[in-house]
Amino acid sequence: MDWMKLKSGSDVRGTAVGENAPLTPHVAMCLGMAFARFVAEKKKKPITQVTIALGRDSRISGPALLQAAAEGVAKAGANAMSFGMCSTPAMYMSIITPGFQPDASVMITASHHPYDKNGLKFFVEEGGLDGKQVAQLIQMASTYDPEGMAMSGTITEKPFLPTYKEQLANRIRKGLGTDVQKPLLGLHVVVDAGNGAGGFYAELMEELGAWIEGSQFLEPDGMFPNHVPNPENADAMASISAAVVKAGADLGVIFDTDCDRAAVVDADGSEINRNRLIALISAILLDEKPGQTIVTDSVTSAGLKKFINDWGGEHYRYKRGYRNVIDEAIRLNNEGISCPLAIETSGHAALKENHFLDDGMYLVTVLIVRAMKLKQEGKNLGSLIADLKEPVESREIRLNITAEDFREAGKVAIQKVLDYANAAESWHIAPDNREGVRISFDLDGGMDNGWFLLRLSVHDPVLPLNVESDVPGGVKTMLNGLYNVLKDCEGINFEPLMKAIAD
Repeated sequence: MDWMKLKSGSDVRGTAVGENAPLTPHVAMCLGMAFARFVAEKKKKPITQVTIALGRDSRISGPALLQAAAEGVAKAGANAMSFGMCSTPAMYMSIITPGFQPDASVMITASHHPYDKNGLKFFVEEGGLDGKQVAQLIQMASTYDPEGMAMSGTITEKPFLPTYKEQLANRIRKGLGTDVQKPLLGLHVVVDAGNGAGGFYAELMEELGAWIEGSQFLEPDGMFPNHVPNPENADAMASISAAVVKAGADLGVIFDTDCDRAAVVDADGSEINRNRLIALISAILLDEKPGQTIVTDSVTSAGLKKFINDWGGEHYRYKRGYRNVIDEAIRLNNEGISCPLAIETSGHAALKENHFLDDGMYLVTVLIVRAMKLKQEGKNLGSLIADLKEPVESREIRLNITAEDFREAGKVAIQKVLDYANAAESWHIAPDNREGVRISFDLDGGMDNGWFLLRLSVHDPVLPLNVESDVPGGVKTMLNGLYNVLKDCEGINFEPLMKAIAD
């Protein structure tokens, strides 16, 4: 087996169900052993004094993989602390929570991917491991054969979710400036956990006084029988929107499987995700302290930039990838630029006040605080983003690269667009172009009312293309222009682009 095929960015990920599944308990055991040794070396501690916490989401392969990884930790001579069902953000929080404070932690999850996938995320005190460190772990693990080894370390069970839940409750009380037991009395919240690990959030809402009638799919079920647990999935969002309207709730919240991403739904069923979610949390943060910088990924809309500016903030676009966005926000803060938020359009959001941890549940908790305050004023969350200008048309197209050296073929295509834009009066290269090439257009006599972004995927042989227009027909106009520039590029499948033009 090629172990490196299990590397996915800064995670380990692969098929974990089925006869030829590469992510097996053996692999998890070897990775547990490798991580224990990695942490011991990093912390400069005897391995017998190292403790690694482990948790999992609701996937059917989770229990076996968690047990195997814990055994790997113990066979290395370290101590495994099993949390059982948990969320990805909670696994990091345990490292800095008194009474727990393991040296590091592991989350068994594959985020929103299908039931047969699974993976491992690794955390140390500084945050998640980066891609190079994960590659090092995989390389170490591939040389081990631990099955016949005795466990010289220990495995203990100690749930962390109740403690994490109390941390969220304290954030709500602090945000509302009260220490009463039920500060959310009068608020109606529908929670959709998608049968992932986040069903306990409904318990939290109810314990704090909120009404949760209409909440759905709270029970963990690793087959995900109701909808994909993904705030970007159209069926998932339609499901919670319908549930909110049917229940007459003030808002709905939805999480992905491991709760590091989330979205909300307004009282009328309107989805608040992607650009709308970024606008909402930006408005709340800028209302508290104007003049701050909001870091997002590169595919955010022109309307969002104007919205953030109108709220007194600076919009800073950066490369896609939640680690990229978070690391850039941390860098800006270190340079003296006040930046309270790093957020991807996918829903990965990290707040400075929460250690720049991408935690969808913490994000929702901040939104719940504002929703309660607005309810007391007779308003809802949607009122904060009423002025967000949204595009008339938008498309996302993925162009597969068939060339053997896909990175080179992608770079050639992007350079060709840049060269053309430098010479074309009507093509404007975005001044904050930090990934691929972003071009804005003046359509139908307007100004800066259309744009596209063409970039090279971080991992896959794909050129993702995002395009938005504020005028009808603008998307097709821009796609036509782009196709004429790129049509002679070799090693790229332009059929999806041609189909979008023909539609």
